[in-house]
Amino acid sequence: MAKFFYQAIHSSGQNVSGQIEADDESDARVKLRSKSLKPLKLIQTSGPRIKQNSSSPFSQKVDSRDLQIFTRQFSTLVSAGIPIVESLKILSEGKNAPVLKQAVTKVKSSIESGKKLGESMAEFPDVFDRLYVNMMKAGEEAGILDGILLRLAQYLEKSEKIKKQVKGAMVYPVSIIFIAIIVVTGILVFIIPKFQELYNNSGKALPMVTQIVVNMSKFTTEKWYLVLAVIVGGPLLLMQWFKTAEGKEIIQRFFIGVPIFGEVLQKSAVARMTRTLSTLLTAGVPVVDALEISAKTSGNVVIEETLIRAKDSVIQGKTLAGPLMKEKLIPEMVSQMVAIGEASGSLDTMLAKVADFYEDDVENAVKAMASLLEPLLMVVLGGVIAFLVVAMYLPIFDLASLQGQ
Repeated sequence: MAKFFYQAIHSSGQNVSGQIEADDESDARVKLRSKSLKPLKLIQTSGPRIKQNSSSPFSQKVDSRDLQIFTRQFSTLVSAGIPIVESLKILSEGKNAPVLKQAVTKVKSSIESGKKLGESMAEFPDVFDRLYVNMMKAGEEAGILDGILLRLAQYLEKSEKIKKQVKGAMVYPVSIIFIAIIVVTGILVFIIPKFQELYNNSGKALPMVTQIVVNMSKFTTEKWYLVLAVIVGGPLLLMQWFKTAEGKEIIQRFFIGVPIFGEVLQKSAVARMTRTLSTLLTAGVPVVDALEISAKTSGNVVIEETLIRAKDSVIQGKTLAGPLMKEKLIPEMVSQMVAIGEASGSLDTMLAKVADFYEDDVENAVKAMASLLEPLLMVVLGGVIAFLVVAMYLPIFDLASLQGQ
């Protein structure tokens, strides 16, 4: 455990500071939010620190696709009756990513020295997250590691499928926006100056719209380095900011409220949440622990806060369905299915059914969003080009009308 100094804002609006013990910075943020505190600053003051050494194979997190393939292979080997150490040896010699391969080798050595699988994997949080480790521990304790590995492999495959669907839906809009920037920049740099020479020879005052476009062209041509810095440097800076805890929180809160796109994010977050909870509960992880792990692995700060509030309610002896019914981002069907699952003692089964439904719903929502965005972006791009063309031809129309008189 490490100690962190924090500065935060209480839900009442009061500024609060102090120290908190946590496994890492992410765990510290979860614990602060569970106390109705929004963290502003976190500084580790004691305890083990993660070395940020670029030469270390563990300075980067393993790719989710690589972990998915490893888990499926591990599940197959263990289900075939091959001992864990031998299975890990086979996997460490395979064509896995270097980060994962070295982690597996270390885990194998740790098990040979007498440690358990879950305990050994916990030493590599950048490779095996808390969900993964707790699933391994639950499987070892219950003696059903092969079954747990199979469920975990299925969970990772479905999570990867949802990620691909959401990312795939963004490829087309980003491509269109990129092309639009190139086209508009080309018009401003190469075409507008040709028209400007014609306007200068006419000696007539330009319409306001045309003058705006001419000024834009002049600025783009003369200050091209500033335009290039904004076009290239702007997105890079935003991407770096989004990787920070504060930037990630702001962008997640913003996008989940955006029409159309926010609905897709909401449904994918609900699918991931219910799938994670179902997988953990099926593995025998207690509800409170399952909610805490699901909060940390939800990938969305809004869903994280929702699960923390639900966990606090369960700790107080209340049902899980109660607090979920009060949450705006949790669909009514989800809370009703949870209530039925709690009443019938089959919460994990009900959550799995909800996850199945929303995973299919995400696929349909992504297709609907893509079909709506395509014509919308084409209209916007066409509108921008039409504006430039009309602005350039307005003075020519004026000259033609004067000559006609």
